[in-house]
Amino acid sequence: MMHLLFAALLLAPAQAEQHQHPIERLGTVSFPVSCKADVQPKFTRAVALLHSFWYEEAEKAFNEVARLDPRCGMAWWGVAMSNYHQVWPTPYSPAELARGVAAAKKAESIGAKTPRERGYIEAIAAFHREGARAYEARMERLSAQFPDDDEASIFYGLALVAHGMSMPTDKTYTYQKKAAEIFNRLLDTHPDHPGIAHYLIHSFDYPALAPLALKAAYAYAKIAPSSPHALHMPSHIFVRLGMWDETIESNINSARAAREHAERTHPGTAAFDALHAYDYLTYAYLQRGEDAKVRQIVGEVSSLKALDVENFGGYYAMAAIPARYAIERHRWDDAAKLTVRPAELPWDRYAYAEALTYFARALGAARGGDPVRAAKDVDTLKQLRQKLLDQKSAYWADQVEVQRRAADAWIARAQGRNDEALTLLASAANLEDSMDKSPVTPGPIAPAREMLGDLLLELNRPEKALEAYERSLKDSPNRLNGLSGAGRAALMSGEGEKARGYYGRVVELLGK
Repeated sequence: MMHLLFAALLLAPAQAEQHQHPIERLGTVSFPVSCKADVQPKFTRAVALLHSFWYEEAEKAFNEVARLDPRCGMAWWGVAMSNYHQVWPTPYSPAELARGVAAAKKAESIGAKTPRERGYIEAIAAFHREGARAYEARMERLSAQFPDDDEASIFYGLALVAHGMSMPTDKTYTYQKKAAEIFNRLLDTHPDHPGIAHYLIHSFDYPALAPLALKAAYAYAKIAPSSPHALHMPSHIFVRLGMWDETIESNINSARAAREHAERTHPGTAAFDALHAYDYLTYAYLQRGEDAKVRQIVGEVSSLKALDVENFGGYYAMAAIPARYAIERHRWDDAAKLTVRPAELPWDRYAYAEALTYFARALGAARGGDPVRAAKDVDTLKQLRQKLLDQKSAYWADQVEVQRRAADAWIARAQGRNDEALTLLASAANLEDSMDKSPVTPGPIAPAREMLGDLLLELNRPEKALEAYERSLKDSPNRLNGLSGAGRAALMSGEGEKARGYYGRVVELLGK
């Protein structure tokens, strides 16, 4: 178990002096600027916070630098960067966008004393004027112009990761691999840098690449144990590899740190970082059959009224957690009764999260024998998908389309239209396979190809069902439902040895 009482190991500028902050360890960063010498340690700490996506705290820290040195243009660069969340599905809220634009303009108006610093300011200003590709191009140029500035290379690498993540159907992972080359090149000389370990995890957060990030996953939580996100982030790789014990420990630690921070800074609210950790924790507990612990989380989430910070991860988790429990455990009546809650929160800004509830409702109603009721929720899914298209969020619109097709398939099954059900569910699985999951989620509420296996079993086609389960398990390994379904399909297909293997893995999962 990680302890949170550490001294900070933040490199000061040229001489790499260590600056200490009690009860805090964020990793080692060197980012010299031409501002007043006495604000350098505070600026360095702010950059370390930025590298762990602790954006609210980073913004506070950069604002403090600006207060102490009003002529420090780089402080306003930091404020602007704290409001640009490159790899998140929602890169900023309206309020964050406004603060980011204002900070970038202020950084430009104050300026900087060196060409290097002006390059950073020009890059974030270019983002607000021209978009993410313009920012990436400026950072590429800056890293080439100042090859000894490793921070420029690291921020350029993050821009490449964001570029790759913006193309979820690109299975070559060209940009992510290019970014990883940068991070791996710098790793030996910066073994305690929070951004390098963090961004390597994002670079390899894909089924085919996840084993390459296992070393970074184990390292990151040790580098920056004061950060809730750093404690959580290794579980992105653990989930990809079906490592449930590690996922559970990672997210217990992260949720605790996030709750403690929220109690100090936003009393009476729920920490969005804790909710994000709870979603991953719920997913892992379900694979281990630890339903009592899941029920406890569901109960806690159902009583929440407000978030510490408006954040997509919190909204997604609030919708996903009860849906996961009901669907994974085939509690169809419970799924059909789910509601969007708390209703007073601005769900209209997070249609992809709201859709999870209606998908679970539709699935629960259809599989519970009420296709008419299910069809009403499918109509809502169609409306939410259109809203996402109107918002130019094609990725999430396609994710909702997967849900729509899957729900329609089970409606068709309930009405005896079995061939149509198979066609719909196969098309849902193919669409889902064409995209990578977002980092906001440990996995779908129910993998479409796993559901296809369920349907094929119901229709007494065990050989095809086994094929579907095995294909699903490649991308979603060590899932309890996938393994048990594969075992049953193998047994029905006369493949006794394969059935014993799958059932043996189920026993291991449930054996704790």
